[in-house]
Amino acid sequence: MKRKIPKVIAIAAVSGGGKSTIASCLKEKLGNSIALYFDDYDFKGSEDMIEWIENGCNPNEWDLTPLICEIQSLQTEPLDTIILDFPFAYLHDASSNLIDFTVFIDTPLDLALARRISRDFKHASVEDILGDLDHYISRGRQGYLAMLHTIKPNSDLVVDGTLSISEIADIITEHIDE
Repeated sequence: MKRKIPKVIAIAAVSGGGKSTIASCLKEKLGNSIALYFDDYDFKGSEDMIEWIENGCNPNEWDLTPLICEIQSLQTEPLDTIILDFPFAYLHDASSNLIDFTVFIDTPLDLALARRISRDFKHASVEDILGDLDHYISRGRQGYLAMLHTIKPNSDLVVDGTLSISEIADIITEHIDE
């Protein structure tokens, strides 16, 4: 009997858009699956994210070897699904052939920013928070917009990021099963 290879599902969104939360929820909902989180890896790439964005934000400038090797290794395991919290959808050449289905969680930028500040600045000073907001206004927002113009249209499914976690997971599950 031929061995079944796990389906690889990539979840993309802007920072604060819900990638990690949805990946975790799907892992529990789908069972016999594993979730891999982009931020858990140390990738070689641009040292200056804003400069990378201003230069066209080419995903291929990132060496994703650690993640790619882990996906390939997990494809030999008796799993049904590998869920990726992964910002590039199909746009990274070295990983695109490993991905079966991509989802973009379309979260309004104001909501994503509020979530990110709530998550990342729980114990920060007001000055740190205001400094981050100033940076977002002056340069950081460009990265969010770039994802809306590149990653979103290259995803198999776009889901409304204002829906509840369970609603988003249900919609994704329905489409995975199709």
